[in-house]
Amino acid sequence: MKTKDIDIRKSLHCILQKEHELEPDTLILDELVVCQGDARIDVAVVNGEMNGYEIKSESDTLSRLPSQSEYYNKVFDKVTILTASKFVEGILDIIPEWWGITQAEKEEDGMVHFFVLREAQKNLNIDALSLAQLLWRDEAISILKERGLQKGLLSKPRQVLWRALAENLPLQELQDEVRGKLKARSRWRVH
Repeated sequence: MKTKDIDIRKSLHCILQKEHELEPDTLILDELVVCQGDARIDVAVVNGEMNGYEIKSESDTLSRLPSQSEYYNKVFDKVTILTASKFVEGILDIIPEWWGITQAEKEEDGMVHFFVLREAQKNLNIDALSLAQLLWRDEAISILKERGLQKGLLSKPRQVLWRALAENLPLQELQDEVRGKLKARSRWRVH
């Protein structure tokens, strides 16, 4: 049976919700925009890490995967691609070795079952500026103010604020701040 994006996404959400049900601090998002809209990951999980899940169902192509990979590599601690069997060979030449690979198969009962082919590893090359770009302007200002780094920046555009954060905060600290701000948002903008 053909695996569709909606079926894979639904099964993934069930697994993620069960996996994180005792962690009220975990945020599970669909379609998180990264790198100022250059890419959008299908599902993101934000808790002590930022993990991304990209879905490639049987009706997809791999044409966008090289650029998606480039952008996801800049912000996510781990990335897992959930893919139809027909893409397993093709993705190996596109994604980095640290990405996880999970094969999604739709069974006769209509349920999608996942088969882990490779576990995701830690990304060692996160880009601080790309990470800072996940922040809204007021969030960036708040972080700068908390550290006394806001002088001369309050009226500057977001790009300047993001650069100041990327240049002045150690990466681990910036990651903690970004995750904290994402989880604290009471409303999400529709992109």
